[in-house]
Amino acid sequence: MIKISRVKRKEKPRMEFSKKILIAMFAITLIIVACAIAMSYMTQTTDVYAYLIPSIFAELSVGTGFYYWKAKKENEIKLRGIYGIEEKESEDEFL
Repeated sequence: MIKISRVKRKEKPRMEFSKKILIAMFAITLIIVACAIAMSYMTQTTDVYAYLIPSIFAELSVGTGFYYWKAKKENEIKLRGIYGIEEKESEDEFL
């Protein structure tokens, strides 16, 4: 009898939690914008655009900015390890 062994697939690395939060914020922003457009159409007023839309996009931009800042810092750490560069501590980072 021939035994057939199952080939193990490479597991995908798990998605980072910060990336999940960012994707959720994009989804929430799209939902809120769609609801605002629908409410504006039903009520025939554009009051919702004055407050709701700018606030949700401000929240999204802050979240996106912090995510890219975090990714930049992680990449700096990885590249220092690859190239063997030691980090010099400066007092500016702690102020």
